[in-house]
Amino acid sequence: MAASMARGCQAAKGLGPSFRSARALLPVSTSVASRVLAGPGRRQITGPSEPGVFQPPPKPVIVDKRGPQRRESRFLSPEFIPPRGRTNPLKFQIERKDMLERRKILHIPEFYVGSILRVTTADPYASGKTSQFLGICIQRSGKGLGATFILRNTIEGQGVEICFELYNPRIQEIQVVKLEKRLDDSLLYLRDALPEYSTFDMNMKPVAQEPNQEVPVNQETGIKTIPMEKKCKKAKWLSGEALQIAVKRREAKSKGEKETYTHLNAEFQRIARRDKKAFLSDLCKEIEENNRMGKTR
Repeated sequence: MAASMARGCQAAKGLGPSFRSARALLPVSTSVASRVLAGPGRRQITGPSEPGVFQPPPKPVIVDKRGPQRRESRFLSPEFIPPRGRTNPLKFQIERKDMLERRKILHIPEFYVGSILRVTTADPYASGKTSQFLGICIQRSGKGLGATFILRNTIEGQGVEICFELYNPRIQEIQVVKLEKRLDDSLLYLRDALPEYSTFDMNMKPVAQEPNQEVPVNQETGIKTIPMEKKCKKAKWLSGEALQIAVKRREAKSKGEKETYTHLNAEFQRIARRDKKAFLSDLCKEIEENNRMGKTR
């Protein structure tokens, strides 16, 4: 019995080297090799069997296409935009709070430069009475409580402009008669334009507009080359001959004909001096005749 057990142990010892040599011939997996090369004290992250860094999925963007798209509201209330380089943020915060409180009492509608407004204000000289003014908004300026807008209208051939303070407690109502925009940020050039561009009926009725409709842009007076009133800028003493030479001189200058322009300019100056001398001579004769007859100017 003991002899058989001894022979079994010797056979097992003889099979050990053969198993080790056969194991060396088999392919070794990459993960096992990496752990063997790294050693027991190191932690190897690379390898196909190691999990990667967790990447959270991107957040879904939900777009509600059922309702109307929101319009850009940056220019609805430009007085709320803080001025650049402000040095007193506390003042701006206090003004902003007062503006919001004022808007709870007075409804300030959406309007732009080019919109037609009707403003109702309390008469400071008569208690209980109000006054209305209708006109086109030609300018919006100021920040905070100092925000202002200017309305212009032509009444009986005379241009009238009123500058309103947006948060003035005397304002009782601001009604938008016609909501529209212009291509220019300021319409102050309407002062030099024809009266028809700034003439509106004081009893003009409001133009209805759908709530989801975009604000129309009026391009009629967008450019600043509005035909202005013809003003006589020519000198009173210039004759028809001098004016004809002036036209030819202008054409030569536009074409770049330098020699022709120089010749016409010298001729124009000669005729203009002659006409001015004759005009002053006639004027002196008229004054002497009036003085002789005892007429005063």
